[in-house]
Amino acid sequence: MVEIILIATFFLSLAVIRLTTRKWDFPRSGRIAMFAMLSFTALGHFMFPKGMAMMIPPFIPFRLPLVYITGLLEIAGGIGLLLPKFRKITAILLIIFFVIITPANIYAAMHHINLQTAAYDGNGPAYLWFRLPLQVFFIAWVWYFNLRKP
Repeated sequence: MVEIILIATFFLSLAVIRLTTRKWDFPRSGRIAMFAMLSFTALGHFMFPKGMAMMIPPFIPFRLPLVYITGLLEIAGGIGLLLPKFRKITAILLIIFFVIITPANIYAAMHHINLQTAAYDGNGPAYLWFRLPLQVFFIAWVWYFNLRKP
């Protein structure tokens, strides 16, 4: 679902920018799309906090507050990409963030965690065949539209 939001928002914003400025602005469309995707994923932190907390290994303290904090960080990251002054540092921090949250996705898959129902009936390890490449895609997206030298 998040990949659909990312791609659809990219093409929609690309078309709107083209219609309003008569120019193609791929980097700006990429940043708008990542903002939309991060805003959507942040919603999960507030809609399904118990399930999201279950994704974090038990040895990490304050799991529920951490879920709320990371939701806020996702929103801040999306906004930061839209602000030229903060774009590069935000991109670097988002890449680090995507790397840091990867173990939570692995843990959730290995323990069959269903974040929406806060139960142990999730997709399991097969989910990683989709999720891990998706994390790499998100990292590449942030790098390409924010840090790459044209």
